[in-house]
Amino acid sequence: MTPTIDTSVSIQTVRAPQREQAIMILTAAFASDPIARWAYPDAASYLAGFPSFTRAFAGRAFTHNTAFLTGSAAALWLPPGVEPDTAALVACVQQTVPPALQPELFGLMEEMSRFHPFEPHWYLPMIGTDPVYQGIGLGSALLAHTLALCDRERLPAYLESSNPRNIGLYERHGFVRSGVIRHGTSPMMTAMLRRPRPWTPSASPTR
Repeated sequence: MTPTIDTSVSIQTVRAPQREQAIMILTAAFASDPIARWAYPDAASYLAGFPSFTRAFAGRAFTHNTAFLTGSAAALWLPPGVEPDTAALVACVQQTVPPALQPELFGLMEEMSRFHPFEPHWYLPMIGTDPVYQGIGLGSALLAHTLALCDRERLPAYLESSNPRNIGLYERHGFVRSGVIRHGTSPMMTAMLRRPRPWTPSASPTR
């Protein structure tokens, strides 16, 4: 069965005053993420560095109005043709990640780039829910919101699942595993691609 948007959930585009709220939600959501905690193995470095990493990796979603929020969950999407801020990402890693891990993290990022589709697509670098509110459908509602737009535009969506526990959620929304990403001592990431489905106007958001 195809998941649909929960109409009881209010989804809004993140505006400038809400950006820090979205980043804090994602920081809470990724606090036990295998990849995030491999790169930031102690709590102090994680809390100090991960917000900056989020801004560099996915922050262009804010400037393109493709960051979405529903109270205690946030999704940062990059539309076709928009990529992470590479220069800011490199600087962030050099400043916040333990030096011994930096070569492996850069190697992992190179591996990630190999799996991205060459065709125009929507990319989801980050989605997460405050742990207190996980399991009540907020992440699913956020996914359905933008995937309806992908269907309207007849474009694929792509993501890397950094936590095996989330793969089932993505598969329920039509994503299919397309590869395994790993480098050095890093945990495994799963590349996932979703082809567009037939579009129905009632399911499509505007932007």
